[in-house]
Amino acid sequence: MAVMKASQEQSLPSSSAPYKLLLILLVPSMASICTGFDLAVMNYINGMGSYLTYFNLEGQESGGGLGPTTGLIFGMLDPGTCSASLVAGRVSDRFGRRAGMFVGSLFCVVGGVVVTVARNDKYLKGGRFLLGVATALLQVSAPTYVNEISPPQWRGRLAIAMFGTIVSGVIANVTGQWSTSTSWRIPFAVQIIPAVIVTFGSYLIPESPRWLMSVGRKSEARRLLGQYHGHGDENAPLVVLEYQELEESIKRDASRKPWWDYASLFTTRSARYRTLTVLLMAFCAQFAGSGLSAFLVVLLASDHISAQKLRLLLTLVSNIVAAMGGLFGAGISDKVGRRSLWFWGNFCCTVALIISGACTAKWGTAAADYNPMGSNVAIAFLYLFTFCYCATYLPLPALYPSECMDFDNRQVNLVSLAFNVLTSLPSINGVALYTFAASAASLVNTYATPIALANIQWRLYIVFIAWDILACVLIWLFAVETGQRTLEELDEIFENRHPVEASRSYRKSM
Repeated sequence: MAVMKASQEQSLPSSSAPYKLLLILLVPSMASICTGFDLAVMNYINGMGSYLTYFNLEGQESGGGLGPTTGLIFGMLDPGTCSASLVAGRVSDRFGRRAGMFVGSLFCVVGGVVVTVARNDKYLKGGRFLLGVATALLQVSAPTYVNEISPPQWRGRLAIAMFGTIVSGVIANVTGQWSTSTSWRIPFAVQIIPAVIVTFGSYLIPESPRWLMSVGRKSEARRLLGQYHGHGDENAPLVVLEYQELEESIKRDASRKPWWDYASLFTTRSARYRTLTVLLMAFCAQFAGSGLSAFLVVLLASDHISAQKLRLLLTLVSNIVAAMGGLFGAGISDKVGRRSLWFWGNFCCTVALIISGACTAKWGTAAADYNPMGSNVAIAFLYLFTFCYCATYLPLPALYPSECMDFDNRQVNLVSLAFNVLTSLPSINGVALYTFAASAASLVNTYATPIALANIQWRLYIVFIAWDILACVLIWLFAVETGQRTLEELDEIFENRHPVEASRSYRKSM
């Protein structure tokens, strides 16, 4: 009923208050750009000859940095993310979503300054660690703020993290032609700009209604809901419904075990199944082959793309393809289902890697074996892999872990699924476990990939292909369909002796 009411509302703003809300949401959107920018900028900079020369990094002849030092520079983001992920939710819950964005943006500013003025690789490692801390804080507080303050009927349209990867690519393609250290310092510096906007903007925007409710400021919360969700009417049906849901959510949170108690994730058979499914998603997302994409400039060089300018341009194209894949996956995840998208997306990643790896092995190992057609096929299927990976592993990690985790004393309706689950992410231990596991796996991935590329070259494809084949089997055997199910239905599915069969035969919630 609640979702039907929400769907009857206009999906786009129709009064001045929602337009003001769009301006407010520019602040958390800038936070998303910060994290999206950082994910891509190292890929570009690692392919710049001026950067490799300045820091005396291995890989000049390979088209990009390789070896242990490069692995540490890339990988230092993840220890920062891992350590901060353990407290990021508590910072946001204790001091407010705005405070979480403020602290995260400060770390981003400081980390951005450190890498911009870097004189040696120690600066890069330290700055990347600080940027990892910023990533964890911003990834918790900013999306939570967006989910809690924006109307449910157009909440999903506000995620623009991939925009940062495209911006970084455009800048790197311009500065990458310069021969001085400015070529890589400017891309590092640009990520400071959205962070500064978040730093100051976080004090100019209202706090989220849910956090206001959690600290007893109920009248302020209702006023905000009425202003931005009810076109100024605090008694609008959607506002009343959301307010009631918030009250129930706060009561539920108060009755939970302490945030540091993770025992409930393993005490029952269904809880263990849920937890292992969430961990499977974390490891699949990190080991499906994304490490290869992070070193695309090196792979392009192995396919005989020798000009730095062309490699940077092709990397920009890859990021545009990634953004398109993410949008495509987000658009079909409800229609085809989480399980189907996960399995077939991972399967397509496997096929794309097999073909690209085979072409690279055949025609990319020596100049004498160079074949333009084979090289082009290898690059084309790298792009196909990027599209399939982003269509699968950009939307699903934002949805699947929270849908697999259960709540105590929950109220069963679609608003609980669409509103309370998303707005309570920082306090759900299962999602925190997912964040920690994904960051730990990412550390292994980003540190080992440049070392493996330097030593076994194209054979690294075999490692990722083997994992993807295993992942397809595990997904088929154990992945449960969670899309368009209420929380009660998900409980019944996970309590079943055969959760996969139960989820596939279970009727879709209306």
